[in-house]
Amino acid sequence: MTEGVNSDAKPPTSAAYRNLVTATIGFTLTFWAWDLIAPLGSWYGERLDLSSFQQSFLVAVPVIVGSLGRIPAGALTDRYGAKLMFPLVSALTIIPVLLLIVVKDSYGLMIVVGFLLGLGGTTFAIGIPLVNSWFPPEKRGLALGVFGMGMGGVALSGYFTPRIAKHGENLPFVVVAIALAVYAVLAAVLITDRPDRPVPTAPLATRLGSAGRLRVTWELSALYAIGFGGIVAFGVYLPTYLKTWYELDPTDAGTKAAGFALVTVVFRPIGGWLSDRVHPAVVTAWALGVVALFAIVQAFDPKLNPGGTIALLVMAAGLGTASGSVFALVSQVTPQAKVGSVTGIVGAMGGLGGFVPPLVMGAIYSAKDSYSIGFMLLSDLALAGCVYAYGRMRGIRPGGDEPAPGAAKVTVKAP
Repeated sequence: MTEGVNSDAKPPTSAAYRNLVTATIGFTLTFWAWDLIAPLGSWYGERLDLSSFQQSFLVAVPVIVGSLGRIPAGALTDRYGAKLMFPLVSALTIIPVLLLIVVKDSYGLMIVVGFLLGLGGTTFAIGIPLVNSWFPPEKRGLALGVFGMGMGGVALSGYFTPRIAKHGENLPFVVVAIALAVYAVLAAVLITDRPDRPVPTAPLATRLGSAGRLRVTWELSALYAIGFGGIVAFGVYLPTYLKTWYELDPTDAGTKAAGFALVTVVFRPIGGWLSDRVHPAVVTAWALGVVALFAIVQAFDPKLNPGGTIALLVMAAGLGTASGSVFALVSQVTPQAKVGSVTGIVGAMGGLGGFVPPLVMGAIYSAKDSYSIGFMLLSDLALAGCVYAYGRMRGIRPGGDEPAPGAAKVTVKAP
């Protein structure tokens, strides 16, 4: 059991659970909107006669902007609260969703609208400080993990968007726009900021600079870039890997990739739940250790059934668990007034961390006609994260903002 947990602490209120459910639904819907272009990438490629690079760039723009946009979104949430930010961002996301209908015949305008669509990917940094403020420390891990399941909106988009498009090429955008409009109204009514939450008064740039100067911000960013970045990387590259190496047809490869994504979504709250009982740094270390081990297994190119399937799904479970436990760690070592700012930076690094591995894997395969080196590099990276989480981050005392003895350098108090 976790040391320092107060058994007399009051359980979460009904308002806490209402905010958690509402935020998770909003996170799911905005992530669906954020990922609207990717499932239709091949359709856009044929319609606009795009090269492979142009198509990849079109798909990547919303993801990159959404990842970087979490930095100001988190800081603005610290200042103005999720009650304003969640419905506002949800409503504003409707604009680029509908503009996709208008600009579908122009590659240049699609890039501009894709840039605006990145707004939908910023809600992660809005929901984390909201959920964090409503739940006591001993319940935050599971609560944040449940909220993190909203990343399944990407999987929902991948499955439903192309199927809805079969009934009308503009229909997916209309459906998502209506859903966002309904949600924005409900969020304005149902989401409430905790009355006693600390509200920073310093300018945005000052607060971001303060969060950026915290050593723990970059330590957490590195761990999240491995955990969540690994999820993003597999989401982007796994279908290609399965088609190229195991010679699966596109539908079968896409189905198996969706199964990988589902496992990561399920194990994210499990990582948070475990972090309520064991120090989240220990959970992170074990999860990344498992990823490192099975990446080595996959490097030896086992047959897909059952060896490769087992190795990939176990890695999915490890990456999902690590994603949940890292944000349980964020909630413990970050002053409440800075949670949004730190979350924005950490979330951005996690999203961006997923774009380097596919490039590396593709380059290695082109040069060596093998993926083994790429999986060995993943193993090395996960092992480094495992050692750092266990050796460095384990010194932080769970259940509070004060550092444990000898861990004063890890946590910086709010001024």
